[in-house]
Amino acid sequence: MNNQNLVKRVALFCAIGTIPLAVSSRLCNFDPPVMGWSSWNTYRVNISESLIKKQADAMVSLGLKDAGYLYINIDDGFFGYRDDEGMLHTHPERFPNGMKVVADYIHSLGLKAGIYSEAGSNTCGSIWDDDKNGIGVGLYGFERQDADLFFNKWGFDFIKIDYCGAGQQLELEEEERYTYIVDAIREVSRHNISLNICRWAYPGTWVRNLARSWRISGDISPRWESIKHIISKNMYLSAFAGEGHYNDMDMLEVGRGLKPEEDVTHFGMWCMMSSPLLIGCDLTSISEPAMKLLTNPELIAINQDPLGLQAYIVQHEGGGYVFVKDVEHKRGTVRAVALYNPTDTVCPFNVPLSAIELEGKCRLRDIVNRKDVAPVDKSICFDVPAHGVRIFRVEGKKRVEPCIYEAEHAFLNDFDDLAKRKRSVAFMPFESASGGMTVTNLGGHKDNYALWDEVYSENGGIYKMTLYYVPSEKGRGGIREPSVNDRRIEVSVNGNMFVIKQLESDRSTGVNKVEIPVELHKGYNVVKIGSRLTFTPDIDCFTLIPDEK
Repeated sequence: MNNQNLVKRVALFCAIGTIPLAVSSRLCNFDPPVMGWSSWNTYRVNISESLIKKQADAMVSLGLKDAGYLYINIDDGFFGYRDDEGMLHTHPERFPNGMKVVADYIHSLGLKAGIYSEAGSNTCGSIWDDDKNGIGVGLYGFERQDADLFFNKWGFDFIKIDYCGAGQQLELEEEERYTYIVDAIREVSRHNISLNICRWAYPGTWVRNLARSWRISGDISPRWESIKHIISKNMYLSAFAGEGHYNDMDMLEVGRGLKPEEDVTHFGMWCMMSSPLLIGCDLTSISEPAMKLLTNPELIAINQDPLGLQAYIVQHEGGGYVFVKDVEHKRGTVRAVALYNPTDTVCPFNVPLSAIELEGKCRLRDIVNRKDVAPVDKSICFDVPAHGVRIFRVEGKKRVEPCIYEAEHAFLNDFDDLAKRKRSVAFMPFESASGGMTVTNLGGHKDNYALWDEVYSENGGIYKMTLYYVPSEKGRGGIREPSVNDRRIEVSVNGNMFVIKQLESDRSTGVNKVEIPVELHKGYNVVKIGSRLTFTPDIDCFTLIPDEK
């Protein structure tokens, strides 16, 4: 089903009105994504005390500190060795005065200091950069001792914990390993440490209890295909971020060889998707265009917005994607909107205001170029060049009650991106689905469900829920399907359960639908979809239309 057509169809039935003041004025304040600089992209393990101090000096002198960049993060390459008592020492040539001196210098500039370690024994630099000093210096077996050293004795404020030695060599279990490390850090050090888990894929919903941010992809590189790939990896992960926790799209490659429009897309989408902003270029030779982009206060404000939300997709037409998120006030009349074109040709966008839940004449502010553009009252229409993005602050007259809830926007309780299980819940493209995407392999047990916990109703009451699904493909991934058609869907609305058993089983029929009456409370409601005893078909989306009877 075409997403834009579905938006237009259901918009005719949606109840439209202003949002109550008590809701629209509710302002949440969460710790924003980390902003700073990191050594890895440019220098890898080839770092030193003098190099780090020069980057910290440049952070201040260039005005980056004033723009919000506060962290100087020392990545792999500072390690020396462990002595016979297991005490960790720094590299005698690279950091002859030790790490406390470096951390103290960073702090003296009013900045915060970040450090690196490995969940296993051997660092990524020892494996991939042939850095012999990275062998045996990881956290494995020395968790509390190293935590005391890093945070109490040296005084660091941030740590990135990699997984090369733990994963590629020792094949340790991620949740168990990281939980043990974080428990050790919390036990022996102060509790305001900003912690980043670097597993190169979304590791699972458990990560939110351990870290402020977590990597969702492999290492970035200064190539368009890398930027495009990382954005695609984060497109449907908005439900797993929020409330001071963020999907980390890796360090910034701005100023390291991308085309100018690609730099803008790179930084702009990192801001829209609330990724940490860690500059990766040499600050002592940064170009003027890169500086102008990295210090754009309006883009930074989108990233550092106190709501702490990640943008999500509301329209996918042709090769283009429309991302949106609330800024300033939850369910207010101001939203950030990005028109993202990952293709190699110009992409035209026509975005109905109903798709971004606004109505009336809307003011548009181009926040990349920092200028107002002509207001609109029906749709937002722009052509976006190849590899480009247009990002707007859109302020409408009224906020529209949402009608469509996509499966790919839900919190998937059993989701991870590690691909260790043959049949795990996952995102599954389907061309005629709303937005071209479905969620597959829900169900099988009570914990494998999709959750929408902000299903909004202006006044509450009886609604018609239409659930769109696609019969599952048999034999997917080499898994032999049972001979019986036992698929079903269990829908819970505020704890009230509906069981749907009579479902189409022929995938060639495409997108199918079922309708059920549900009652919504005024304000936010919780919808959960799964199947405790068997699997569901692939879920596309559901719509909610007030019952006019």
